[in-house]
Amino acid sequence: MNRAELADFLRRGRARLDPTDVGLAPGARRRTPGLRREEVASLAGMSVDYYTRLEQCRGPRPSRQMLTALARALRLTDDERDHLFHLAGEEPPRRETASAHVRPGLLLVLDRLHDAPALVVTDCGQVLAQNALSRALSGDALARPARERNLVRRFFLDPAGRGLFPPEDVPDHARQHVANLRAVAAARPDDPEPAALVAELRAASEEFARLWDEHEVAVRRGTTKRFRHPVVGLLELDCEILLTDDHRHHLVLHTARPGTESYERLQLLRVVGLQDMTPQGAAG
Repeated sequence: MNRAELADFLRRGRARLDPTDVGLAPGARRRTPGLRREEVASLAGMSVDYYTRLEQCRGPRPSRQMLTALARALRLTDDERDHLFHLAGEEPPRRETASAHVRPGLLLVLDRLHDAPALVVTDCGQVLAQNALSRALSGDALARPARERNLVRRFFLDPAGRGLFPPEDVPDHARQHVANLRAVAAARPDDPEPAALVAELRAASEEFARLWDEHEVAVRRGTTKRFRHPVVGLLELDCEILLTDDHRHHLVLHTARPGTESYERLQLLRVVGLQDMTPQGAAG
C-alpha cells in the first residue's frame, strides 16, 4: 500500500469536484475548491475520522468494499478506479463481470433526477447507487451490509424485501425476479456471480426453487409498479429501465403520471424526505 500516493490521489480527486457534481447544494462560498472531507466521507458511507486519516497517510488499509465506495464518491472513471485499487495494494475488480463501480456520467444523471426515484443496479440486482427520492420511497439500500443490498436475495430471503409491495402484486414480482436472473445466468455462464446467487437462493427458498424449475426467461424491462409507503400511501409508478452499453448496469427510473393521485403523493414524498420510514423493505 502506497500511503503517500493514495493520500495525494484522494486529495486531488476531492479538489476537482464541485458540490453540484455529486448532487449537493452549493451552500456558502468556499475558501478552497472541491468537496469537503466530511462530504466525501458521507458519500462513501464512512466516518470523517477514517477518511481524514487516509488523506493524512495514517489510515489503515481500506477494504475492497471501502475502495469501491470511495471510487463512487469521487466519481472516478474505470481507469482511475483501478489506479485507486493499485495504490491501496489491491487487485482491481475484473472488468468482464458486473462491476460495482458506477461510471461518473451515470451518477451525474442520477444526481440530476430530483423529482423521480431512481437507482443504479447490476443485472443481478445489486444496488450500487440511489438518489434521495429513491431512498425516501424504499429505504437506503447502501446503509445495509453489502449482501443485503441485492434486490433478489432480499426479496426471497427477507420478509421486509416484499413488504414494499401490495400482497397481490408479490407473485408477479417473484416471477419477474427469477425470469430475469435466469436470463442473466444464461448470458454469463462462466461468471461465478449469478451462478452463486442462484445456488444460494435455490437452497434457501422453496419459492425460488419452484419458480426456477419452471424455466421462465425474461429480461426485466419497463413496467408499472405499485408501492406501499407508510406515510404517503399507495403509489402507482411507471418503471423504466435504461441499460449501459454492456447491459451490466441498469438505471431504474420511477415516475408518476401528472394529474394522478400517485403524482400528488410522489410530490408529497419529496417534502417528507428522508425521515425514518421503518419498517421498510428493499429498494425497488
